[in-house]
Amino acid sequence: MTRKLVEVMWPALVANKILNKRLGSRNFVADYPSSTDPLLGITNDDQLSLSTKSILNDHSDTQKYKVFVSTWNIGGIAPDEGLNIEDLLETCSKSFDIFVFGFQEIVPLKASNVLGSEDSKISTKWNSIIREALNKRTHQNCCKDIENDDDNIKQDLKKNICHGNPTQQCKAPQDFHCIISKQMVGILISVWVKSDLSPFIRHSSVSCVGCGIMGCLGNKGSVSVRFLVHETSFCFVCTHLASGGKEGDEKHRNSNVAEIFSRTSFPRGSLMELPRKILDHDHVILLGDLNYRISLPEETTRLLVEKRDWDSLLENDQLKMELESGHMLRGWNEGTIKFAPTYKYFLNSDEYYGCCYHGKKKAAKKRSPAWCDRVIWFGNGLKQIEYARSESKLSDHRPVKALFIAEVKVSSALKSFPSLFLSERFEQIKNVFEISPAREFVCKKQSSFRL
Repeated sequence: MTRKLVEVMWPALVANKILNKRLGSRNFVADYPSSTDPLLGITNDDQLSLSTKSILNDHSDTQKYKVFVSTWNIGGIAPDEGLNIEDLLETCSKSFDIFVFGFQEIVPLKASNVLGSEDSKISTKWNSIIREALNKRTHQNCCKDIENDDDNIKQDLKKNICHGNPTQQCKAPQDFHCIISKQMVGILISVWVKSDLSPFIRHSSVSCVGCGIMGCLGNKGSVSVRFLVHETSFCFVCTHLASGGKEGDEKHRNSNVAEIFSRTSFPRGSLMELPRKILDHDHVILLGDLNYRISLPEETTRLLVEKRDWDSLLENDQLKMELESGHMLRGWNEGTIKFAPTYKYFLNSDEYYGCCYHGKKKAAKKRSPAWCDRVIWFGNGLKQIEYARSESKLSDHRPVKALFIAEVKVSSALKSFPSLFLSERFEQIKNVFEISPAREFVCKKQSSFRL
């Protein structure tokens, strides 16, 4: 494309990307339409009448749900078909109810991807990898349960579930469904819940904010998702903030955060009772490549990394300083970091970029190690039980995962609702929403469902 043609087309391309960006919409991918409950076959308005209208005076109980959150900058590298994410999910042998996967740079951040139409092939591939990994783990746990059964029925159960072939993948129903998957250029967030929790997920919505080129394009920014679990609202914000390790670059990241908080907006619902802004939700978790660096000379940073002196490094970590000062992130929390900086590595290596000769070539640009990839949270009723990194060498970033216990308000009326109505209709309804095999991630795109 010639320079002159680019100059002519640039305003139109930018305008098209801005005007086509829908904030607070149902324009996302899921295993079934969010405007209809997959098991009950009722609309959001009907559900609203069941919950808000008819049980306003009903008391609520509190239940605790386990939430898995991860963030990973892929560096524009497409995953292989056989990519193993078991390391990322190693702590999930415990039963979790909600899984939130955040990715950055699932596609290279070049002009054609930033300005052109979004290609969903890569996000579809990632969703297929996630589906297979989650439900494979469910199958393994299922077979472990069989091993604990009486010897007289063990063989019959294995034959019925796995068709008598120990090498064949279990044909048991999938235990995790995708409720929201949304991509904006290189940012992807994908939310999965256990099938028995799906009927109680309501008012799903997404909101995209571009903070990149010209302050509006999606090479940097956020994809936020909102939904209710029973009577408690959740908001997950997957972000990729401004890069740069020079003094003062952290101000650009702070500006991005302020833009994301001010511009993110969700629908209020038919009775205007749903939270619209990020901080209005009961539980808020922000994850992503936040790109905050360590405010020390590069040589000092590398020396402290070699000594594994995390405390000295964290005293100069830009995000920690923001959290402590409260200027930008007042009231936000982060777990204790006990792992090595997650950025920047040579590909397929445990060596940090720029610290030495790698093969015959020295790194062209030095990048000081930093904890760019973070998970922080806001609101009461969230308890973090683990904060760690994984060791996949696919990209120049290491994945980070955070595990939470979340308190959720459950109406006693809705709590008993499934036992009254689901038992007779479940078998005939669930077949309508049969999910395709792992490698075929067939899903429906939301665009015009009534709020």
